[in-house]
Amino acid sequence: MAYRITLIPGDGVGPEITEATRRVLEATGVAFQWDITYVGITAQEKYGTLLPEAVFESIRRNRVALKGPVTTPVGSGFRSVNVALRKGLDLYACLRLCKSYPGAPSVYKDVDLVIVRENIEDLYSGIEFEKGAPETARLIEFIQETRGEVVRPDSGISIKVISEMRSQRIVKFAFEYARKNHRHKVTAVHKANIMKFSDGLFLAAAGEVAKQYPDIEFEDRIADNMNMQLVQKPHRYDVLVCPNLYGDLLSDLGAGLIGGLGLAPGANLGDELALFEPTHGSAPKYAGQNKVNPMAMMLSGVMLLRHLGETAAADRLERAIAGVIAEGSKITYDLKPEAPDTTVGTSQVADAVIERLSSS
Repeated sequence: MAYRITLIPGDGVGPEITEATRRVLEATGVAFQWDITYVGITAQEKYGTLLPEAVFESIRRNRVALKGPVTTPVGSGFRSVNVALRKGLDLYACLRLCKSYPGAPSVYKDVDLVIVRENIEDLYSGIEFEKGAPETARLIEFIQETRGEVVRPDSGISIKVISEMRSQRIVKFAFEYARKNHRHKVTAVHKANIMKFSDGLFLAAAGEVAKQYPDIEFEDRIADNMNMQLVQKPHRYDVLVCPNLYGDLLSDLGAGLIGGLGLAPGANLGDELALFEPTHGSAPKYAGQNKVNPMAMMLSGVMLLRHLGETAAADRLERAIAGVIAEGSKITYDLKPEAPDTTVGTSQVADAVIERLSSS
């Protein structure tokens, strides 16, 4: 019986790496029935909206989705389609794996970090007040009246929201993941020394949840110090659990430890729904050039297979990807910076992975 999966190609380089990933997943021998839907710029062109309701309906019906990257404008324009999907489906846990593979360009070896990021609130809650808007002026006046703090009238304001329930929920997810996957330590990342009522609440919630898991070591790190710790000694850390913004920043740092975003897979998980996608963005300047590394999305496909219980197929696919990286002749330019002219394109990487799968 085939698994029915919502497939969202995305935009920019999304369609290319999605097609490469679809091919390698089918080459594992697992049967899929793809329910193709569109978001972002592609959906805007097809349907006049960035996020059609049909996408939500498809994911709720199929319960599992695989998604390519989607463009988000910087500083202006529409808000993030990715954030809207996560909030609309309550995909509250962002799971990002940072794992070293021999042959990848990095000064580190044997890094194996898991970053668990709260996906719904914090500064990503979308509660913002634009400079010069009447409601912004009222908020500034309210802050001065109640807190005695003077906020400049030419300010834009974003609200940082941290709730006890969502903090407890994401920390519990991190501990459950650690226990299920035989991890030994969870580190809560925060800035509670400065933001005592938001990050302080997150840290307190983490400490309470940790008491329920005496078999797993628990510690906390201030966010800026955590960055230094990961650069100096990443092997001392295992599972990091973070509010939304810190998790986003640290997952890119983690990708840098293992050779770049081209090797960084991810998943957005709720209690009943799951959406798998690479950590990187849509890189529109490379769209249609058969150039970018599809392995982050392929490794997201490995995570999808494990979510479905297809462990043997997941292991075979991960070994095939690792073998292509280690062999080094059929990889994209980002994995061979010293000799980019000797590299191959997106579809050729898929061919090499499929060749290894067929011989395994």
